[in-house]
Amino acid sequence: MKAEKRPAPTKFDTVGWRELVALPELNIRAMRAKIDTGARTSAIHAVDQKVFEKDGQDWVRFRVPASKSHKSLYIEAPIHDRRAIKNTSGIPQTRIIIEVLMLIGHHKWHIELSLADRENMGFDMILGRTAIRRRKVLVNPGRSFLMGPPKYVDEHFDLSPTTHPTEERTMAPVQTRKDKKGTER
Repeated sequence: MKAEKRPAPTKFDTVGWRELVALPELNIRAMRAKIDTGARTSAIHAVDQKVFEKDGQDWVRFRVPASKSHKSLYIEAPIHDRRAIKNTSGIPQTRIIIEVLMLIGHHKWHIELSLADRENMGFDMILGRTAIRRRKVLVNPGRSFLMGPPKYVDEHFDLSPTTHPTEERTMAPVQTRKDKKGTER
């Protein structure tokens, strides 16, 4: 009887059930994200969503509310897709999808990110299974922050906040300021 050929072992990195990620195109240097293999699509807490047209393409303007790791951010991004996504109650909602560069540990790749109101959730971002599929990453549900802070952060944050990067998929934070009364200018 012949021995079966087995594939050569492949090195996988292990992530915890929560990790720090960076989203340079959204000007987020660090954000706690829950790794949620039960969710197909990744999501970020986004409020005040407004769709508009720019250069013949649909864009969305939204705000990522402040957290412990970042200030409130106003962002404009091209819309990648719109699709029905089940919320935590299992009810489908049509959500806007954007595509962003994500850094986690020493890994970096583009992911699809749905814009959702996650105000009552424990994490401002969930990383769904399609974002980590085929990325040689395993999830340890009993551990946290195994990857450490995102690497390569500085090389992705060298853009002036008032200029738009040249890459099409790149987002641009919108610079707004509040006066002493809290009114945006």
